Amino acid sequence: MKGRRPVGTRPVETGPVRMGPWRFVLWFGTVSLLADIVYEGARSVTGPLLASLGASALVVGVVTGAGEAAALGLRLVSGPLADRTRRFWGLTIAGYALTVASVPLLGAAGVLWVACALVIAERVGKAVRSPAKDTLLSHAAAATGRGRGFAVHEAMDQVGALIGPLFVAGMLALTGGDYGPALGLLALPGLAVLGLLYRLRARVPDPEAYEREAAATAVTASDHQAGDRRLPRVFWTYAAFTATTTTGLATFGVLSFHLVQRHLLSAAWVPVLYAAAMAVDALAALATGWLYDRHGPRVLIALPVLTAGVAMLAFTDTLGIAVAGSLVWGAAMGIQESTLRATVADLVPSDRRATAYGLFAGVVGAASLVGGALIGGLYGYSIPLLITVVVSAQVLAVVLLIVTGAPRR
Repeated sequence: MKGRRPVGTRPVETGPVRMGPWRFVLWFGTVSLLADIVYEGARSVTGPLLASLGASALVVGVVTGAGEAAALGLRLVSGPLADRTRRFWGLTIAGYALTVASVPLLGAAGVLWVACALVIAERVGKAVRSPAKDTLLSHAAAATGRGRGFAVHEAMDQVGALIGPLFVAGMLALTGGDYGPALGLLALPGLAVLGLLYRLRARVPDPEAYEREAAATAVTASDHQAGDRRLPRVFWTYAAFTATTTTGLATFGVLSFHLVQRHLLSAAWVPVLYAAAMAVDALAALATGWLYDRHGPRVLIALPVLTAGVAMLAFTDTLGIAVAGSLVWGAAMGIQESTLRATVADLVPSDRRATAYGLFAGVVGAASLVGGALIGGLYGYSIPLLITVVVSAQVLAVVLLIVTGAPRR
């Protein structure tokens, strides 16, 4: 059931749906695949590119940190804005346009401050589009199965995350390290992103129709809470679970630091291991998405288990075990990027979903920041203590998940 629209806002564009829900998910996944080629290709060389323009390590750290803060923090604004205006397609297209324009311009930037501004602008584009994009996807996923819909989208997203950095690396090798052609050619998939988005909007101007049709034969969380402007209590408990488990998940930066500092792996092999972790990410997303649609949110118990496993495996001094820990990290990331987001859509009414996605991103971002600092600090002090703290946090996360008792669609 569709919730009440706030007074004074324009209605979302409506029209006949001329595409099946699975086709919509696949085409939307293609958009993300192409966009990931663009911005993950650029992000893979942000550090050396800024250094080539005279940036210090401090400047690189501040700029990239500010970009990530903008990508997550600004969703607290863009999410409620999407719900108030109902301009989901407009915000999605605007966010992607900012990203795909920033990357080729970054390759042409010859001045450090311009390059820094473009790095941050690319991340702002992600903040603008993400809550609206996730809401559009959630409507189609209501018909395909939320877990599977988000999982397929995440798997396609990761294909782009693999292709982009490899493409840029190949172009740099061909041009002798010239960033201009490498990033400039990324304008081509960027143009394809915008073309596909306009086509999708024309074919499916009102993706919420998918959810209305699915709701005709099944009771949803939205049916029980339509018109209530408050986010449900279960959402906040679920957010607490997410924050707790995310705090214990080490970043790949810390994992690779350990591998290189302990002389388990050379720096040249780190990108290869990262690519392998991204492949596991895609497989884990597909597996848990399918299980979520069959068994509900209880499958999310795998996330704290995997997170604890990362700490216990990745920080050993045995290469095989440490590499296995990095692959387990990839599996945890796959669940975090797909099934966690799918569950949000099952907990929150349609008319407040973009706001929920914005707040959820803020929770994940804050927990990632705290966790990164905590695990980085404990790594330098005591690895056994690090493992103990992470495992304890995951036990608490399991308790919070049980308390959440998230309803099925």
